[in-house]
Amino acid sequence: MTADIYLKKIEDDYKQRFEEFKNILLNYNNKFNLTAITDEKSIYIKHFCDSAVGEGYFPENSEVVEIGSGGGFPSIPLKILREDLKFTLIESTGKKCAYLNDVVDKLKLNCVQVLNARAEDAGKDKNYREKFDVAVARAVARLNTLSEYCLPLVKVGGRFIAYKGDCGEEIEEALKAVKVLGGEIEKVESYLLPDGEKRTLVVIKKTAHTPVKYPRGQGKERKSPIV
Repeated sequence: MTADIYLKKIEDDYKQRFEEFKNILLNYNNKFNLTAITDEKSIYIKHFCDSAVGEGYFPENSEVVEIGSGGGFPSIPLKILREDLKFTLIESTGKKCAYLNDVVDKLKLNCVQVLNARAEDAGKDKNYREKFDVAVARAVARLNTLSEYCLPLVKVGGRFIAYKGDCGEEIEEALKAVKVLGGEIEKVESYLLPDGEKRTLVVIKKTAHTPVKYPRGQGKERKSPIV
């Protein structure tokens, strides 16, 4: 489906639930600064619609981990549209975790767990390492850094899906990191949001186990990314 069709689906078929989510987001945003986007039209396009576009890359009943959940994008819109998906939302900021837990509670979302942790710590934890069918992240870091956060959490045969803007340079920069971490780029899908903004989905297949040294931790993923 195109972004326009997803927007129509959100506004028509799921309007009540997305309205409730929008209201919770804006209420918490006054305290926690979750998003700079605050007008209704832009929230629906840049947050809700953009999150929904990747829906087709999530196999049925997938166990999904989201890194740096923040305001809950793309996880919460995807969960509203796809009740079959099971989510673990990893967020390092306690206040944002409180917000996410309130969203889960008020929207009555089943099979959604909020984990107050750093991605690099979760990636070394045997309870989470290589346990997920899909890892997803949106606007967290450059792709090489993001791959080191996410790929260790994905089981072999699974996927890491990165929501990006216009990111051709980032993809080239990340090729070595993706390979070292046990992945290969499966697909790059560019699309336009209804307001004309260009967006990209980078779909990375996990083809081999991630070497035990990754993620390195202590901020090395950002300070010294694999290049």
